[in-house]
Amino acid sequence: MNEKAANDACIMIVEDEPKLAALLADYLHASGFRTSIVGNGLDVIPAIKAAPPDLVLLDLMLPGRDGTEICRELRGFSHVPVIMVTAKVEEIDRLLGLEIGADDYICKPFSPREVVARVQALLRRAAYNHDKPAPASSLVMNEDTHEATFKGQPLDLTPVEFRLLQALYQNPGRVFSREQLMGKAYSDYRIVTDRTVDTHIKNLRRKLDQVSPDYELIRSIYGLGYKFEQQP
Repeated sequence: MNEKAANDACIMIVEDEPKLAALLADYLHASGFRTSIVGNGLDVIPAIKAAPPDLVLLDLMLPGRDGTEICRELRGFSHVPVIMVTAKVEEIDRLLGLEIGADDYICKPFSPREVVARVQALLRRAAYNHDKPAPASSLVMNEDTHEATFKGQPLDLTPVEFRLLQALYQNPGRVFSREQLMGKAYSDYRIVTDRTVDTHIKNLRRKLDQVSPDYELIRSIYGLGYKFEQQP
């Protein structure tokens, strides 16, 4: 990312501790970034929609609304880079699994210089990906409406199919066992068989194939489960 791009970038700091938010803003300003600060979880999504930032530093524990809920909703309409900030060490595995759509995480207490370095690195990656051609798969999922489009064509998905595809799509390359996919698909923790998951996957593949029959987006991994692969 060049110097001009860095100077043009705006970082939204979502942090309910005013002193910490101000400290982060000072360090980011010193590195050439513009900043905005939001202290209440309920205000984050409206603020992002009103003035989209180039990156969001999102605290996990916020008044009004939890950071994980915010990140999930955000991913329904935006691909803005998100660095999740957490003081809960036990949350790290889940964050690293990208189950909530975060691009990176950092644990409190942290060095403000490290935060700036993470911001710069993530923006460089985002700029590189933006300059590349869009993936041919062009799968877009909206969690708010439970609607999905593939190469501009709407997919007629059931709620279970949507949740299965979303879990796979948000974690490209990650192999999910059938048991893990059951947990993603059924929020009421009902007991279903492996064959039920296989049937849903078969239906998903059929609907994707109707749009693009020349590539297998959902791959079976023998003895393990399924994974999502972006079309090259």
